[in-house]
Amino acid sequence: MQKIAIYFIILLSSLMAHCQLPCGIYDDAMRIRMIEEHVFTITKSMNFIKQNQGIEDQSFQIVRWTMSKEEHAQEIQNIISEYFLTQRIKINSGDSLYLQKIQILHAILVDAMKCKQTIDTANANNLLSNLNSFVNLYFDEHGKTHLNDLKNK
Repeated sequence: MQKIAIYFIILLSSLMAHCQLPCGIYDDAMRIRMIEEHVFTITKSMNFIKQNQGIEDQSFQIVRWTMSKEEHAQEIQNIISEYFLTQRIKINSGDSLYLQKIQILHAILVDAMKCKQTIDTANANNLLSNLNSFVNLYFDEHGKTHLNDLKNK
């Protein structure tokens, strides 16, 4: 019975850690689209909160939108740190843009943090601007075309 439990734990941890296995299945453009979707949700949340502040019967909804805003900002931080910084940006790759990519990814992490802390949509706009800067540094023309194809679906 103990062997079965150990096997199950190993199997479960492998399934949960799939993204960090060296499987070679990556879709960078999809991750960018996911981040954009999170930013749009954050912006919508911020706008709802601003429009409904001080309205007593909306307090429960404001709490829900605030929690959603923070969850989506955390998802952005997870994608940046666990996907791009951990798996896609290589330290010794000879990439002349390495430092610029790291700086932009750090800026995105900070923007996401500010989105958690405030309802200032300028932070979400900065995040999208920094994301676009990262796209221009990270993707070649083929990658940008793939990203645009995803956006147009």
